[in-house]
Amino acid sequence: MKIIMNNILSTDLDFEKGNGLIPAIIQDHQTGKVLMLGYMNEAAFEKTKAEKRVCFYSRTKERLWTKGESSGNFLEIIDIKKDCDQDTLLIAAKPLGPVCHTGQETCFNEKNIDTNFLKHLESIIQNRKKSPTDSSYTSSLFAKGINKVAQKVGEEAVELVIEAKDDNRDLFLGEAADLLYHYLVLLTAKDFELEDVIAVLKERH
Repeated sequence: MKIIMNNILSTDLDFEKGNGLIPAIIQDHQTGKVLMLGYMNEAAFEKTKAEKRVCFYSRTKERLWTKGESSGNFLEIIDIKKDCDQDTLLIAAKPLGPVCHTGQETCFNEKNIDTNFLKHLESIIQNRKKSPTDSSYTSSLFAKGINKVAQKVGEEAVELVIEAKDDNRDLFLGEAADLLYHYLVLLTAKDFELEDVIAVLKERH
């Protein structure tokens, strides 16, 4: 996974304004959900960059604190941005487990789910490819190979065309959903994402 640091140096940040600390907003790189807020001093920021894991300065313990150092629920860095005043960080991260010490997915008691359901579904399909299970229909498709996946897309497309000629709303939408699902499986099998297709459509537009 590509890590983007945007060439931010500690000298680019205004630690003086917050008495040596700046707030760091942690956001899930896939869902966009805000996971938590912490504070960094210059040493925490440098350690975060060096280890590619979020490290804060704990104001209660008065020491550097890598998120997950006790639980193993680290926050792996994907991207770091600074705000216009150079005194706040926005960090996109991959959480390796629940973020909050209470066991919740976020410190704001929210489910860390993408509001874009297609993106959420795509992530599930990608996970079925990386970590197959015997009970998963999606995993069984990947196991049969690209030809079978492509064949299923063709079959679902034909069934959708057939239903389009009738006026049964439920059957038409059901076949449309089947086609869209299998299309996402095909994209994943080919190591592409829906965003890649959207990028092509944007270029054409």
